Amino acid sequence: PSSPRWPGWCRDGRRANAIGRWKGTGGGKSLLFNGHLDTNPATEGWTVDPWGGVVDEEFIYGIGVSNMKAGDAASYCAVKTLRDAGVKLKGDVILTYVVGELQGGVGTVAAIRNGIRADYFVNSEPTDVQAVTMHACAFSFVIELTGNTRHLSKREQAVDAIMAACDLIPKLNAMIFSGAPSPEHESINRVHVGVVHGALGKELHEWRAPQVSDYCKLKGSGRYAPGQTQEGALADMQRELTALEQRFPGLKASIRIEKKEGHQSMPAFEVAKDARIVKSINAAYEVVRGETQPTGAIRPPGFFGTDAGHLYAEAGMEGIVCGPGGRYNTMPDERVEIRDFLDMVRIYMLTILDICEVA
Repeated sequence: PSSPRWPGWCRDGRRANAIGRWKGTGGGKSLLFNGHLDTNPATEGWTVDPWGGVVDEEFIYGIGVSNMKAGDAASYCAVKTLRDAGVKLKGDVILTYVVGELQGGVGTVAAIRNGIRADYFVNSEPTDVQAVTMHACAFSFVIELTGNTRHLSKREQAVDAIMAACDLIPKLNAMIFSGAPSPEHESINRVHVGVVHGALGKELHEWRAPQVSDYCKLKGSGRYAPGQTQEGALADMQRELTALEQRFPGLKASIRIEKKEGHQSMPAFEVAKDARIVKSINAAYEVVRGETQPTGAIRPPGFFGTDAGHLYAEAGMEGIVCGPGGRYNTMPDERVEIRDFLDMVRIYMLTILDICEVA
């Protein structure tokens, strides 16, 4: 039940989280499951109703089913199955279904700052049931390139901002940041430029195509590992911009972090591979599937930004990222394999029994 000390919900000022606790008898460790409720927009290209919850013999389909309603449902079903079976636990199980993960995790941060804690956590983002022990910090950036325009008849005298951008983008997309503590950490470094606008002036006048572009704006996202810093990543990117200015004399290039109202950065996450929660979920996986669970800074999930970063960095909790779905994530006909979902429920049940202990 809700109380001032243990709120049934937390707010970010506009929206509500859904938070519940299965109270144990005492004397056991507590385990928190974390997942977000917000979803990406439905895009073009779907062949089934994205809102229909269509199920066939192999998959369940729907917008957000992989990212990450299947993970949310798996933790809920694990708890419900154990409760319905009359199981009593020593430790508490806490379910946190939060808003605003796509805005940088504002819902989980609100929950943490409202006092939500546990000894261990499982973030059920889609990892294809693999155990992700490390993921990157995510940041967004803006690069502005300013050149010098001429009419196309005198193009040789111009400093073409679009050509400079074309030269720069492959180098940014191939970047590895300095200071990675290990090759595994380095493996989750990445830069991606996803937006390019080039034309005349900062107003981006498009009606005068015969003139060489003197302005180009790039927007993108970067990923760096635990042990690396945003300052270091920006310094590495600035060196690329300085080299670009040398290749395009007269060009001026600048970079800044993009900050959006209502958004915040997603911290990096890391847990030792021999940590209690990792060994527990590894053991549960082996029981359910009869094989060793893939574990580590697994890609592509290692490039994700997740609320595990906040639970790790702000709440100081030890946890793991492990959930169903991922293979068909963020795409038309988003779907999750039913086998993976059911196995995840079983793995969560065994993890709960191990961490929280039967009373």
